[in-house]
Amino acid sequence: MPALQRTALLVVGVLLSACQGAPPQPGPSAAATASATAEGSSPLSIARRLALARPTGTTAIDRELGRLQPLAEKQPAQPDPWVQLGRVWVRKAREASDPGFYLNAKACADLALDAAPGDRPATNLLGLVLLNDHKFDDARDLASQLLSKSPEDLMALGTLSDALVELGRYDEAIKATEKMGQLKPNLPSYIRTSYLQWLRGDVKAAKESARLAVDSGRDPREPEPRCWALVQAAMIFWHEGDVGGADAGFESALQACSDYPPALVGRGRVAMASGDFPRAIEHLRKAYAESPLVETAWLLGDAREGAGDLKGADDVRAELVKHGRQVDGRTLSLFFATKNRDLDEAVTLAEAERKVRDDIYTEDAVAWARYRKGDIPEARAASDRAMALGTKDARLLYHAGAIRIAAGDKAAGEKLVREALKLNPAFDRTGAAEAAKLVPPEKSAGG
Repeated sequence: MPALQRTALLVVGVLLSACQGAPPQPGPSAAATASATAEGSSPLSIARRLALARPTGTTAIDRELGRLQPLAEKQPAQPDPWVQLGRVWVRKAREASDPGFYLNAKACADLALDAAPGDRPATNLLGLVLLNDHKFDDARDLASQLLSKSPEDLMALGTLSDALVELGRYDEAIKATEKMGQLKPNLPSYIRTSYLQWLRGDVKAAKESARLAVDSGRDPREPEPRCWALVQAAMIFWHEGDVGGADAGFESALQACSDYPPALVGRGRVAMASGDFPRAIEHLRKAYAESPLVETAWLLGDAREGAGDLKGADDVRAELVKHGRQVDGRTLSLFFATKNRDLDEAVTLAEAERKVRDDIYTEDAVAWARYRKGDIPEARAASDRAMALGTKDARLLYHAGAIRIAAGDKAAGEKLVREALKLNPAFDRTGAAEAAKLVPPEKSAGG
């Protein structure tokens, strides 16, 4: 969940198209853009080159791109081939965890909309791109426009729900998700429902909705949505400290989707929790090679440090910082604040993120950066907002407790820190160690 979120609901947003049978490095997209711009090409020419940029990989998705591109090229005035191609570019971006490929997807949407202005599938494709580009207000507005004309558009409802979650408008997101479920109770609606229930602290209901999502995602032609649901279900167990339950879920995902990066990350967490750093490195290194997320680099650095490989830890953290500044400022801010370094940048990154999305995890990033800087009143205000839903996340609880202790509310703060450690004593290697030092051991009943 929060740990995988990139990251989280944006991926879930793509699942809707996959489950409806029309699914979804900077390499080709960046090269095509540079070439087209240098030659002074028109916007549509640039879009065409991006849409038809030849993939360099050999995966099933690369082969599907190669199959669809000639079809779109032969029917440039028809929107549907461009939309189908764009959805596969979205899948490519998700598979590679490379946002550069969303430029290719947007190009397909632009070409489809040029061929048929107002085309609903093309507009929905554009909504997915806006979500990935962190243009959450624009994505919400676009989805609302679609729904004003087609109130039962499942793709638009999914985009609307995801955008509202990122904007911190949870009540509205719940309404959109409930409507999805009423129209079509399936994996996309169940997994969104599960996440929102978990955010509100209803762990039991979240588990049941996750189970329904897993059970409804049994299309052998498209196993990845079910694998994602399995990982999300496993993360619920992880967050409540059930390491064995979490590991079983991650393993189930890997059985269905071999070397699936989110599941490998989960198994890396489990291995670190048990002190098996070599095993953690194995899982996390493989996940990072396939899907170079900033948070995965963070975990890999911690695992290498735990194994005594300080140079390896420093190397991957240098990559983390470079990549985080490009694509994931919020996670980088939280990393800086957690490691108590680069605090001015941590505050700047978190505050910048809050300008485009104001969910509880952005508030927590702001709170922790401000706390590290010694800005306790600002930290407390942001932490209160981060805790507003009652989310059962040990990291949030620890941060809230530490901030309250610093603000002079020692009893309430220590209670929250103890709750964090009881809930999941392995929530973060640095944070858990600090939390254990922050509160004195509780006296035994006989002591």
